[in-house]
Amino acid sequence: MKVLIRGGLVIGESASARGDVLIDDGRIREVGPSLGAPPGATVIDAEGCWVGPSFVDVHTHLREPGREEAETIESGARAGALGGYGALVAMPNTEPALDTPALVTYVLSRGAKTPLDIAVAGAITQGRRGEKLAPLAEMAALGVRLFTDDGTGVQDPALMRRALTYAKALGVRLAQHCEDEQLAAGGSMNEGALSSRLGLVGRPALAEELMVMRDIELVRLTGCPVHFMHLSTRRSIALVKAAREEGLPVTCEVAPHHFTLDESVLETYDPIFKVHPPLRGPDEVAGLRRALAAGEIDAVATDHAPHASELKDLPFDEAPPGMLNLEHAASLTYEALGEDPSAQTFFSLLSRGPARIAQLRPGDERLDHSGHGGALQPGEDANVVVFDPALRWRVERRTLSSRASNTPYDQREMSGRVRSLVVRGAVVVNEGSLA
Repeated sequence: MKVLIRGGLVIGESASARGDVLIDDGRIREVGPSLGAPPGATVIDAEGCWVGPSFVDVHTHLREPGREEAETIESGARAGALGGYGALVAMPNTEPALDTPALVTYVLSRGAKTPLDIAVAGAITQGRRGEKLAPLAEMAALGVRLFTDDGTGVQDPALMRRALTYAKALGVRLAQHCEDEQLAAGGSMNEGALSSRLGLVGRPALAEELMVMRDIELVRLTGCPVHFMHLSTRRSIALVKAAREEGLPVTCEVAPHHFTLDESVLETYDPIFKVHPPLRGPDEVAGLRRALAAGEIDAVATDHAPHASELKDLPFDEAPPGMLNLEHAASLTYEALGEDPSAQTFFSLLSRGPARIAQLRPGDERLDHSGHGGALQPGEDANVVVFDPALRWRVERRTLSSRASNTPYDQREMSGRVRSLVVRGAVVVNEGSLA
């Protein structure tokens, strides 16, 4: 397939220039002004748009196997494509957990039937129970490069130390859900004055920050890279920033809900807003937005967490945490970067940073995945997104591609939206619709 993306602002890693991108046989062949369209080429009009590497989500809950009523790999890939994602990393919070080579192979084979690259994050411990290590080496041999017990985090520091020592020898990265379960036990929202007034048990910020501190010290001890997932407080970000400045191999992500929503929305007791770590206060939200714009955060990750409607209809303290984000994460990130957002920062957060964390960059060793997060230069795999920063749109819960509908942004107007997506040289989305 030949594709010409015409007239957009091509966003490189350090500079941008208006021009065209010619794609042929799955690769970028030429980038420059006024390129001619080869016979039979699909021409994508990118006038007024940003053209950059397709987005990568390092934190997607696809629910398959075990919770297909909420999402499947196929439906999640559709939602991801409409959100501009060329690659998704499937979390191991499935039933059963993704803790064996057989289960990893199942998800990879299902993902290969979608138009996106579906990578797998394997569980660190068997069943994500935090008791015994899962067979990390066997999963790594299948191409797994990220391991996590997301949802609970590894609570035992001695077990986490052993996991880090083992992971370093394998050349893989561990990702941590940072909440001390003894401090957070029973909590369903941020601990503070509002949780007291609403009569809900709180999850303190300290539960997150203590685990960040602990694992930074374990990184210092073992030298193994750690990625901190969905951080929600200014102090957590500051801890990671200081560790990175020391030269420690640590990275962090934030999720859109943590930099767009604050705990005040919980006054309605609507479980649609329940998430772990919980939504924090307005000062924390403002702090995360400043950290995004300042380049202190490595990635925006969706933490896309679909749930069947009957589960989100349970009382607040009984309902499961999580919300949808794949189709609107890019728009929320664009808005959060301020009135004059940096296109380089935007693509660093949504594409280049996540691809580096997931080891999906061009030239990295991987299995059945093309390179993501590149510089958009000739020879690279053609994974390209066209994002229109001027487009205004409204979120409609009933029209989302996910099987679930638990978005907190229903009827919210947003700025900026994906117009087109090319993955491995094939047009997957054009003019906002699946091709």
